[in-house]
Amino acid sequence: MVSTPETPTYIVVPISRTVLFPESNLEIEVNKALGSLLKKRMDQGKNLAVALAVKEGFDPGSNDPDTFFSTGTLIELKTHTAKGSNDLFRASGRLRVTVQSLQKTDSRVMAVVTAAPGHEDMDLKSREQMLDYIKDIAHEIAIQFKGSESYAQRIRQMDSIPETMTYLLPFIPISMEEKQRLLETDSLKERGIAFMDILLKHKTAITLQIEMAEKFSHQSNERYRKAFLKEQLKQIHQELDEDTPESKGKKDYARLIKEAGMPGEVEQAALEELSKLNEQGQGSHEAHIIKNYLDLLVALPWQTTEKKDIDIDHAEALLDSHHHGQEKIKERILEHLSVMKLKKEKQGSILLLAGPPGTGKTSLGAGIAKALDRKYVRISLGGVSDEAEIRGHRRTYIGALPGRIIQGMKKAGEKNPVFVLDEVDKLVSAFHGDPSSALLEVLDPEQNISFSDHYLEVPYDLSDVFFIATANDKRGIPAPLLDRMEVIDVSGYTAGEKLCIAKDHLLKRVFAEHGIKKSQLEITEDALKAIIEKYTVEAGVRALRQQLARVAGFASRKIVSGTADQPYIITQETLEEILGHPKIRHDAAQADNPPGVVTGLAWTPIGGEILFIEAVHMPGTGRLTLTGQLGDVMKESATISMGLFRSRLAFALKDFDFQKNDLHIHIPAGALPKDGPSAGVAMFTAITSLIMGRKINPTLAMTGEITLRGHILPVGGIKEKVLAAHRAGLKTIILPEENKTDLTEIPEDVREQLTFVTIHTVEDLIRETIGIDLPKPETLKLGTLPENLAVSPVFTGV
Repeated sequence: MVSTPETPTYIVVPISRTVLFPESNLEIEVNKALGSLLKKRMDQGKNLAVALAVKEGFDPGSNDPDTFFSTGTLIELKTHTAKGSNDLFRASGRLRVTVQSLQKTDSRVMAVVTAAPGHEDMDLKSREQMLDYIKDIAHEIAIQFKGSESYAQRIRQMDSIPETMTYLLPFIPISMEEKQRLLETDSLKERGIAFMDILLKHKTAITLQIEMAEKFSHQSNERYRKAFLKEQLKQIHQELDEDTPESKGKKDYARLIKEAGMPGEVEQAALEELSKLNEQGQGSHEAHIIKNYLDLLVALPWQTTEKKDIDIDHAEALLDSHHHGQEKIKERILEHLSVMKLKKEKQGSILLLAGPPGTGKTSLGAGIAKALDRKYVRISLGGVSDEAEIRGHRRTYIGALPGRIIQGMKKAGEKNPVFVLDEVDKLVSAFHGDPSSALLEVLDPEQNISFSDHYLEVPYDLSDVFFIATANDKRGIPAPLLDRMEVIDVSGYTAGEKLCIAKDHLLKRVFAEHGIKKSQLEITEDALKAIIEKYTVEAGVRALRQQLARVAGFASRKIVSGTADQPYIITQETLEEILGHPKIRHDAAQADNPPGVVTGLAWTPIGGEILFIEAVHMPGTGRLTLTGQLGDVMKESATISMGLFRSRLAFALKDFDFQKNDLHIHIPAGALPKDGPSAGVAMFTAITSLIMGRKINPTLAMTGEITLRGHILPVGGIKEKVLAAHRAGLKTIILPEENKTDLTEIPEDVREQLTFVTIHTVEDLIRETIGIDLPKPETLKLGTLPENLAVSPVFTGV
């Protein structure tokens, strides 16, 4: 017993989540303020304090006296350790005390306590019997856990009830309130009985857990045993050819095969597979493979779908409502549908829509399916390098699957869907085979009546399918495959067409995607034109839609924040804040071109562009230098132009010695690769302009292929090139005579603003560009240059 003053006062140390009993040790963590005070008192030799458990809702900052229990333990502080922002004290319980009063001062609570050692109400024999009983229960609990033998031995060595309780309480999962009730119990007999009751409950819980674990293990073994017996019973039923309860819900493949309407040879093959399945039994390792095969056979559409009459007027209305512009394309499609309407026996067909990205090729395919009221199936062939993707795998391979064509037909569920083969120009030949060659059988009308898939192993009729292939560049499609398709070239949109598409289609879609109502946002027509001309460079409208989405996203932020009036108006002036500086730079017509500079026209996958052919000469040895990252064909055009000029005029130009001058031809934008024969006439004109010293009209552009005989051959991409010339502010365009028919593709409003001149020979070209008549080759003799072909004095003597 510790001797205390008559009215001792101690600092209260709050304890949460546990209770400190006499004759037990505990590490107590307190805040810095209380820790400093306790440390100071320890340094003064005052090591005693009162540990009181705190009630629920205790606030360490307020130290409300009402949140402390009234019975606690007098403790002796042994050691002090700093722990981060708190202090840690190791304390030893000395005796049970009862609080007489609590007084709060600053950061501490002081308590006046009296000793409450407990009421000794048992004789020695009773205490020993109770102790033995407690030790027996605790020993039984300890030995139930492996590795607890040392705890059981330690329990047997204890000789008092308080010591046993103090040792066991930290290991028993009871609440703090139960521990506090034990501490508050005065009677040692009642306290011992309550502790025995807690031990018995704990022992029962542990025993129940062990029994449940053993039962679960036993049940698992029982389930495994039952499953094994069921599998044996299943095998016995199969041997006896009897139906088991599990097999009552299996598919009736015989009926499904009969109802599928397969051709005779296919039905025979299916019945043979069914026979194999029945012979091998459901448990065979091949049963799953055969079932998958039969599931595919019965799911494929075999019977000819009822032919639906094609309503051309309805199809035209649908195409017009979903696709602005592209009148020639829609006319070709309607012509094709008209042929299908007249051709009664088969409704299958094969089209190739070839054109730049974003021009609506795939959506045209979906529109055709809607116009024909047929199922729509699409597969992407971009990057496909395995022939098995088209023809399927052999069923002998693990994980074998049918090809994409057969999978698409299964998905369609009809024998005559509209089947879109996207990105057919991006098939890749690899060591797995050539998928483009596998497509030959699919797209050949003479062969696809009996298409053979490696997985299917029976012929399948694809002749009713309307195949539509899409490609960005026809040059990426092998010639045998291209020969089997009817090609429809999908050209790019004009700026006016893009404007209409943006207003009629894209804005509605972008507003819906961003949850914007028409009354909340308005984009002016000038802003739309600026986006088209300054922030997109493409033949289609995909980038235009992306830029409109950026504008809508910016406007959404303004609308949600409430910082903008509604409708929030986007003008041309606000675009730079949203999209940044204009990203697209188009070359424009020059105010003046010096001799040797000519404006040409070029086709690119994203539309047309103008380009400047620049030529200069300098003293040298007659060498021809070409720069601007030109391809082989373009280099040959320059060589042909030089050879043609020299063959016509070199002997007649006595003031210009080709052997003593180097000629350098450059095409700007040297970072971009350029190739093709279309620049031939521009290069010839540039050489002629340079050596003759004659300027070329800066508002004049030209395109065409040139030959050594002086003939001008037709070239492609006329529509895109003319649109580029119109955009650049040019007024006159020189074209090969055979390209005259291509002018019908040019929008009428553009044609009215331009002058077109067609040429057949270089004589026509020089007459239209320089304004002189070039003599025929047979009339030219050395030193007999006509008066009007004299070299300009500025170059004389070079």
